[in-house]
Amino acid sequence: MRQTIDEGVSEVLSCVVEDVGHAVSRNVGGAELLHELLNAPWLRSLLQIYECLLDFEMLTPTPLLPYASGLSHEIMSAVQMIQHPSAEARELHCLLSSPHIQALLSSHDSVAQADFGPVLPPLPDDMAEDEEAMRIVCLVKNNQPLGATIRRDEETGAIYIARVIHGGLADRSRLLHAGDLLVEVNGNPVAGLEPEQVIQILMNSHGTILFKVIPDAAQSSGNSQKTVFMKAMVDYCPLLDTCSPCPPAGMMFSRGELLQVVDQSDARWWQARKISSSPMKISSSPSSSSTCAGIIPSASMLRSKQRENWWSQPLQVHTCIKPLTVGGSADNIQTPADEHFPATDEADSDVTDGIYLAGFRRSFRLWRRTSYRRRRQSCSSCSPDTSSLCPPYEEVALYQRPPQENHRLIILLGATRVGVNELRKSLIKLNPSSFQSPVPHTTRPMRAGEQTGREYHFITRELFEYMVCNHRFVEYGEFKGQLYGTSTDSIDDVLRRGRMCIIDVEPHSIQPLRSKKLKPFVIFIKPPAADRLRETRRNARILSSCRETREFREEDFVDLEETSRLIEEKYKQFFDFTLENNELQESCRKLCSIIKEAQEEEQWIPVSWSREEE
Repeated sequence: MRQTIDEGVSEVLSCVVEDVGHAVSRNVGGAELLHELLNAPWLRSLLQIYECLLDFEMLTPTPLLPYASGLSHEIMSAVQMIQHPSAEARELHCLLSSPHIQALLSSHDSVAQADFGPVLPPLPDDMAEDEEAMRIVCLVKNNQPLGATIRRDEETGAIYIARVIHGGLADRSRLLHAGDLLVEVNGNPVAGLEPEQVIQILMNSHGTILFKVIPDAAQSSGNSQKTVFMKAMVDYCPLLDTCSPCPPAGMMFSRGELLQVVDQSDARWWQARKISSSPMKISSSPSSSSTCAGIIPSASMLRSKQRENWWSQPLQVHTCIKPLTVGGSADNIQTPADEHFPATDEADSDVTDGIYLAGFRRSFRLWRRTSYRRRRQSCSSCSPDTSSLCPPYEEVALYQRPPQENHRLIILLGATRVGVNELRKSLIKLNPSSFQSPVPHTTRPMRAGEQTGREYHFITRELFEYMVCNHRFVEYGEFKGQLYGTSTDSIDDVLRRGRMCIIDVEPHSIQPLRSKKLKPFVIFIKPPAADRLRETRRNARILSSCRETREFREEDFVDLEETSRLIEEKYKQFFDFTLENNELQESCRKLCSIIKEAQEEEQWIPVSWSREEE
């Protein structure tokens, strides 16, 4: 069937040309141009070549003669025997005697006779059975490192290949392997030398480098490493690590960076590459990457370093990670304006498209502002390494939300006055049928015009304390003798209704929300550059605990920048995206686009969130 179709390509083209010719006679638009194109000689020639290639593909090509080179010599001898050869005969002799033609005919004969490999001499009969095989490896040195580390056996003085770096020259050659005994480098015996001396020999070598090695007998040829992707949860610098086997070959990384771990055969030191956080830029095949891997500590090695570092640090009580106790009161921190706090709860919320925007009441915002100020004052001397004992790596995988699953929880995070609350409110007002905030809980009495489940979930203090004891609050606190909080029940209620739940929390509340059920997507709202920050906020107003607001002062800008820096420094490993809040409307549009990608496109999440229940 295929042969019939392929052989009729020219015939089909002729029919098309004929039909287009009829269209030209009827003055059909564009038909004349198409007719000229189909009648072009080059197109017909191309189709004829295509048909020939199809015929050739269906045939098994076999050489007519396996001795073309010998036949050429016979022809040249015959031409030489002619007393008065013609010009064509002399030209044929000149062509056949040229080195290029002779090399071509010789290659043809080698292929025809399947003579591809060298003929090795037989092994001597008197060779010992335990004789070790020697491998000669020839590598061409270029600007790229060889990609291998060496070690010295202190008892025998022998030099061994310690590891082969993935993606390096040695790895791509597939000729050097970890455990091979290094005998010579460019004719120089290396037994008994120090590793530094061997490295110096390699550094002084240029062009081709000849290695003589004895392969490791225990080496498994079929050993293939499984590639895993991990997010770094700590910072690491190999140049500062006194235990690193080869600091120049080490790879520095920071918290939040994605690592492609390509080799975990060593229990103490792995090999990895940094990769982009964008799933579109990730190759599924580790061998396809041309970048050379670097050495990083294994999870157990880095965890032991964390413990050593923790024990060497002076004892500090980090009260910033402690939730406020229900019995505590924020009233201990008072300003003169607190004494004149109005009895009414001014509604900073409103109704958009018939949907009430919950979570924006002034009383709810003020308890968070006061409780945040209290926590920040209690931990101003905290080190950024408060979570130094957390797992150093977190294995991640690409995840795309199935349509039948709930939307991912969207967490907005940022310093006070950076504009997180304004961004969240603008986003919800932009599309209140898709975005919603959870309705907070409070113990304060319901006021005229309020409804339970709209402004707040009004509950008793006993029920509130019961929910606290059962860890059903993301965050909570006390203001003016009343308890306020955001519960996981309210978040679940928004998600169950098929909407995207948008919350803003303080940094210490991220960790409890990182679960398989919610799969949160964390967006850090960052202030713009110093000049732009002061330009955009100069006329803005700051919410205080009194009736009136006030303008930004220079100390507010300094405090905002410093707080943002500390949050990013401590918690950036949890961020999925960082958004600079330059201008409200522009940032809101970007935020909407980011959230859409988080819900619809592939994103990196911890492997534990994607595993099926056993």
